[in-house]
Formats: sequence, C-alpha cells, structure tokens
Amino acid sequence: MKKNVAILGGGNLGIAIAEGLVLAGTCQPNQITITRRNITKLDSLKKKDFQITDDNTQAVRKSEIIILCVQPKQLSELLSSIQSLLNPEKHLLVSTITGITTAEITNMLNPQVPVVRAMPNTAIAIGKSMTCICTSNASTDQLKEIELLFGSLGKTLQIEERLMKAATVLAASGIAFFMRYLRAATQGGIQLGFDSEEAQLIAVQTALGAASLILENESHPELEIDKVTTPEGCTIAGLNEMEHQGLSSALIKGIITSYDKINNIR
Repeated sequence: MKKNVAILGGGNLGIAIAEGLVLAGTCQPNQITITRRNITKLDSLKKKDFQITDDNTQAVRKSEIIILCVQPKQLSELLSSIQSLLNPEKHLLVSTITGITTAEITNMLNPQVPVVRAMPNTAIAIGKSMTCICTSNASTDQLKEIELLFGSLGKTLQIEERLMKAATVLAASGIAFFMRYLRAATQGGIQLGFDSEEAQLIAVQTALGAASLILENESHPELEIDKVTTPEGCTIAGLNEMEHQGLSSALIKGIITSYDKINNIR
C-alpha cells in the first residue's frame, strides 16, 4: 500500500492492527503512525521503526487512512482535535469504536469525510482476524480499499450497519468465548492425565482443525460432527452429556447477554 496509515489509539487493538499490517506486507512500519497519551508503552514498536507520537494532529497530517481505536467516551474530544485537519479529498476515516455509528461520526465532523466502520478482532495481529465492515457515505472504491486492507489480515465480510453490534459480540468478544472453551478443554485434558502444555497443545490444534474443516469444506458443523460420532461411541456420549449440562444454551445465552450489554455501552 502506498498510503500512510494513522492509528489513533495505541491500545491492544491498535497495536494488533499495526503489527498485522506489517506482518502481511501491506505496509512498512515507517508508513504507520501510532498515537497514545503515554508513548513509553509503545517503546517496543518504536524500536521496530513504527512512527510513535502523542500528538494526534501530527499523525493525521502525514496520513491518508486514519483508523480510530479509542474508547467511545474519548471520541468526541479526539474528533474535535483533528477536525480542522481533515480533508474529504485526502482522508478516509476507519472507526473500530464499539457502539458508535458512522452517522454519529459524520455528524461530529464539518466538513464531512468518508467513514468506514470496521470491527476486527485481536487475531488481526497474526493475519487471522474476522473483520466486519460497513459504511454510510464512503464510495465503492474507498470501501474496497478498506476491504483489501483488512483482507490482508484475515477474512472480511461487508454487512449492514444494523448488524455491527452483533458482529462485535460474535467476532470480537467471540475470541474470548473460544479461549474460555480452550481453557476448559485443557483442564479436562489435565484431569485425564496430560500435563498442562500437552493438554493445551491438543486442545488448540484440535480447535484449529475443526475450524479449518468448516472453512475449507464449506460445510455445516453438524455434518462434521456426524463424521466423528459412531453408534454407542465415546463421542456421542460426551456430546450428549455436554448438552444435558447446557453447553449450547449457555453459549447462546452468553452471546445474547453480551449483545444486551453492548446496546448500553457509551
């Protein structure tokens, strides 16, 4: 990519995006400016030739794509500080901010600049993100540009903006949900006699294999489950016990609870 990127908000997600773009070869470190109030926390990135500053205006001046990675409560102050520098002919804003619509962002800006909303997850740092994207005022070419950018960091899906909160829960929060399953599977393996490192390796690689089967075969989970279960076998016995204990309903309730919570985040 020839354009420079500013990541305003060098927290976990902002850092993951920066590292992912370099790992994918989409950008060189010196094309990416990362901002944070306490820049000492970005010293490790500075040593890798990323541009580091606590001045958001400086980052905007040298960049064309501006990725907003701050907390929702910080957005208004951030936009006020950079608004006078934004040029609709030059800049494209990308918001990763939970619960804030593209319309709310454009209404804070004058002149209005194109805004794309993107919701990746932290696997973006290793090129394995699931990123959902939407826009209300960016052109087709601009949207394609952002899809290509995030497409180099995993898979992308263009969705209606009304589904963005649901996408946040399913993809971004979903990382934590799957991690909790992996932890539980590891604990089960330890109880069966493996040491913790062995149990975790088996659980993680098995999860990777399961996900890969779905993606590569374009199949339904139940179809892959049927391939593993045999009459009176140990797999169906384990699955039935998990369902008796409420595995599926607990997962669904957890997702719905997260969705209810995100609707009240400001």
